Amino acid sequence: MENTKKYEMDMCSGPILKKMLMFTLPLMFSSILQLLFNAADIVVVGRFAGDNSLAAVGSNTPLINLLTNLFMGLSVGANVAAARFYGAKRDEALSRTVHTSIALSLISGALLTVIGVFGAREMLVLMCTPEEIIDLAASYLRIYFGGITAVMVFNFGSALLRAIGDTKRPLYYLMAAGVVNVLLNLLFVVVFKMDAAGVALATMLSECLSAFLVVRCLMKEQGAIRLCLKKIRIHKQELGDIIRIGLPAGFQGIVFALSNVVIQSSVNIFGNIMVAGNSAAANIEGFVYMAMNAFYQATISFMSQNFGAGEYKRLNKILIRGEICVTVVGVCLGNLALFFGEPLLSIYTDSPDVIAAGMIRLGYISRTYALCGIMDVLVGGLRGIGYSVPPMIVSIVGVCGLRLLWLATVFQIPEYHVVETVFLSYPISWIITIIVHILCYAYARRQVRLRFETK
Repeated sequence: MENTKKYEMDMCSGPILKKMLMFTLPLMFSSILQLLFNAADIVVVGRFAGDNSLAAVGSNTPLINLLTNLFMGLSVGANVAAARFYGAKRDEALSRTVHTSIALSLISGALLTVIGVFGAREMLVLMCTPEEIIDLAASYLRIYFGGITAVMVFNFGSALLRAIGDTKRPLYYLMAAGVVNVLLNLLFVVVFKMDAAGVALATMLSECLSAFLVVRCLMKEQGAIRLCLKKIRIHKQELGDIIRIGLPAGFQGIVFALSNVVIQSSVNIFGNIMVAGNSAAANIEGFVYMAMNAFYQATISFMSQNFGAGEYKRLNKILIRGEICVTVVGVCLGNLALFFGEPLLSIYTDSPDVIAAGMIRLGYISRTYALCGIMDVLVGGLRGIGYSVPPMIVSIVGVCGLRLLWLATVFQIPEYHVVETVFLSYPISWIITIIVHILCYAYARRQVRLRFETK
């Protein structure tokens, strides 16, 4: 009992900032380790298989996100529901949530395997993927989605552990999987010359290891969070709780990813060099994003536990501290990524043209990346108190809608039909969406206060 309890965290009392940092730092490192899977893929394939292979692997990211974001959103719903029941000490509901969540992860993985394996090439054609890299990209996608169930299981399992304040053990499991991933990358690509297919196989095998470890952890837990394989099934009421929060989050993720697919398609028309540079720069920015996203995840868990426990006076304090932290991290890391852009990009490729292309993206997006973090923490605050549809609508219209409108209008003007115009759509859409999210949170927080006062 003591061995597992030490990983749990009471988010409903004590100093918020200290506990938030204790929660966030392992989560931040976990997220960065997940990105290292992709970074190891891109570095190895770029160094040992060439720029076409680099472009093939890197350009798949928006499409993978498009297909997986709905189910990743459901894992957010699992996190919110479990944290709320944990804070309210509703053990039976928490147990049913655990088993429903794992069942959902298995169903999600099976559906994604069918879609990804059988539709890979057709989706790449729709994305205007250059002919010289489409076969490599399709091979990567088919193998990746062949093992996608492991990714789903790990993400749902980690979401359940985050709900009770445990971000340390998922970090340990990812460290083990990361070492395996790097070793297998070198074996399959350098020794066996398997190119992009070898990278995908290495990633999937390492993801299987992390999924096994998180399931084993949940099975050894004590109390309501414990997973019993025989009890894995869908419970209707808990499924409804997960879907109410998770479905809007997932749908928002899909529309975000769809807009990124359109943006990727717009970048693709500038040729292989720009595609490769964009892929490498996006991978670098991913580390900044994941560091900021840890505060989004922390805000959701802290808000959900406190909301479930009825600690409404702590909600604004949690959001403010989350925003301060994410701003500091975003400004510092985003500008460091830009300052060290050329040496960082040279890790992925030794082509001066690809490095120059990557620097164009970093100059527009990395410098202003803190805006994205500020926007996400506001969304996390709203979801943590049960408001998932409003931030979905605002984000879809304010981010995706504006970017697509930008590409359909400004980008089509001949003098602005350059890749810089594509990248400029990011900071503009973030600023507008932040303003509207602030108004939404003010309204939602007022409704929560009124409900509390009438009880």
